[in-house]
Amino acid sequence: MTNYDTLKAAIIKGSRNDVTAIVKAAIDAGEDFNALLDKAMIPAMREIGEKFSRNEAYVPELLIAARAMQSGLAIIEPLLAASGRKSHGTVAIGTVKGDLHDIGKNLVAIMLKGAGYDVVDLGVNCDVAKFDEGVAKGATVVACSSLLTTTMPYMRDVVEHFKGRGVKVIIGGAPITQAYADEIGAFGYSEDANGAVKLADAIFGRK
Repeated sequence: MTNYDTLKAAIIKGSRNDVTAIVKAAIDAGEDFNALLDKAMIPAMREIGEKFSRNEAYVPELLIAARAMQSGLAIIEPLLAASGRKSHGTVAIGTVKGDLHDIGKNLVAIMLKGAGYDVVDLGVNCDVAKFDEGVAKGATVVACSSLLTTTMPYMRDVVEHFKGRGVKVIIGGAPITQAYADEIGAFGYSEDANGAVKLADAIFGRK
């Protein structure tokens, strides 16, 4: 039987090999992958996310934890798809047109996956047509990322594009603020990946 605390600790430490070995052994032994997610993997990402929000962990630690989480998710995701486990909702995420930075976007995507959301990762340099592709795949929330002050104005185009279409646009990135989100009419803003998960939870009615 898997020791959930051990798996949780391996994710927080960013020990990808350990996470892969633990998850694979558990699956091979016929253990419930839902328990692995709910009792170890999701709590691990929430814990490192909270530490990041309190400045007790930094981007490198969050990134290696996210990668470790992804190594376990890669094993579980095919089983999730086959089991019909209900997703909490679908989010399309991408870095906006003209911006090729993806570290922050990737962190948010992995955190959302770990929290039980389906994520349509659109990549970088995304125009409104690209975000439309995500909505066509079932996303009701569009998450836009920008690292550059020169590309952040494109977020306004995305917000305008989806206005009145039942799609909520949330934004984030180094130069973004709540005031800017309010200015362009975005539904929400988060300053970090953990906050993005909390924002998604609020949108989809989860506590």
